[in-house]
Amino acid sequence: MLKTDLPLNPAVLASLRLWHQMIATRDLSRLAEITAPDAVFRSPTVLRGFESAPALALALQTVLTVFEDFSYHREFAGDDGHSVVLEFSARVGDKSLKGIDMIRFDADGRIVDFEVMIRPLNALQLLYAAMTEKLGPALVAFKGKG
Repeated sequence: MLKTDLPLNPAVLASLRLWHQMIATRDLSRLAEITAPDAVFRSPTVLRGFESAPALALALQTVLTVFEDFSYHREFAGDDGHSVVLEFSARVGDKSLKGIDMIRFDADGRIVDFEVMIRPLNALQLLYAAMTEKLGPALVAFKGKG
């Protein structure tokens, strides 16, 4: 669970607490409260980010339906007081995976960038297939240009 001694901006710390509550209950209905409108979601399967809060919400809500036994294990805070790295593990089907969520917040504690990295490759491939099946082309509409 969240360490309270992380050197974070107070607004970021409050948002991170809410994030952990949402993950614990698997209910992201309050995600918009802590997400900037132009937030970018960076998937582990594509180079370019998906732009906008709705893209971030769609990706995160969908992955919650794919991941089993999801759990955060460690947290790291950046020197800027606005960035965190959350290490997690989960399963997709019969494959176990490890990953990190790299989240950058603005001064108001809103997520502006959410990047995910996952290993091993075979689990990432299974995740990609499951997400593609559930999302189809829906996320492609949010594809960034950078």
